[in-house]
Amino acid sequence: MAAPASTAALVLSLIAVVLGLSPTPARAASLQQVTGFGSNPGNLQMFQYAPDNLPSGAPLVVALHGCTQSAGDYYGHSGWPKYADAYGFAVVFPQTSNSNNANSCFNWFQSGDYTRGQGEALSIKQMVDHAKSQYGSDPGRVYVTGLSAGGAMTSVMLADYPDVFAGGAIDSGIPAGCATDLSSGLTCQNSAVSKTPKQWGDAVRSASGGWGGPWPRVAVWQGTADTTVNPANATEIRDQWTDVWGVSRTPSSTTTLTGGTTQAVYDDPSGRPAVETFSVSGMAHGLAVNPGAGTDQCGATGTYYLNYICSSYWTAKFWGLDGAGGAAPAASRHPPASPSPARPTPPRPWPGPR
Repeated sequence: MAAPASTAALVLSLIAVVLGLSPTPARAASLQQVTGFGSNPGNLQMFQYAPDNLPSGAPLVVALHGCTQSAGDYYGHSGWPKYADAYGFAVVFPQTSNSNNANSCFNWFQSGDYTRGQGEALSIKQMVDHAKSQYGSDPGRVYVTGLSAGGAMTSVMLADYPDVFAGGAIDSGIPAGCATDLSSGLTCQNSAVSKTPKQWGDAVRSASGGWGGPWPRVAVWQGTADTTVNPANATEIRDQWTDVWGVSRTPSSTTTLTGGTTQAVYDDPSGRPAVETFSVSGMAHGLAVNPGAGTDQCGATGTYYLNYICSSYWTAKFWGLDGAGGAAPAASRHPPASPSPARPTPPRPWPGPR
């Protein structure tokens, strides 16, 4: 009489142990929390997602949630896991909490958190270093994106660490160097801040610690009906990064996409896109998603996840994660001089509801 299936399975498992083989079945990829990733001066949590059997040398994406959100929320709605599986890269989802900020926002406007080598900015950098070591990620293909306060923190990370990030995508965010405290953060959020493109560009060059290039390639996403973050910020971010790149503020091309979206491309001298803007007509404050099974569809609708177009797909395409291009190679990225050590600062609330 044949042994029951459960008994047979147990016998095979014991044989595997004796032979030095792993009897553990393959586990589907899921969002995982990581501890011990560094000194973590910003008091953040690290979560990550990677497809099973991710090869060494794959890209790495950092995705920053908005206020009142979490890493799990962004993981479940943004669409990034779909493209991690499709194109083969890992995703780090940093998470803040109300112990840092009353509304669980990243403190993009607080000097102890937006300065290179300090606070939350350094914590996120340490997450990148940990993930690169764990997955053997390509150091020349590390990218960062985020929504609202996460978008403003994306601006911070791109300005502070252009030696780390080959590209970024700022969704409903704020330009780097706009705010230095809570009061100026409110002004940045609600109004068009009057600075020249050179002044915006100088804010990045100053924050970078002496970096001379290559610079990250930056996408800017903004809804025209956003009443939380003034849409003028998208223009200011464009001015900032076209100045850093030294390219014209006149688009090389414009294209009408789905969801009432206008894409404008600003090429570098070699003819590759350095900056792209995506203006979503009629969209309020949030991340553009478009649920569905199509290659260019992604995400799930919810609070601040709005059904217009899959921004994650177009961002991944802009960065070349689909295999059709990409940012600067690893060999050309070397860090500037070491920054000053981190120093603690008290938490402050994010200006406004997001």
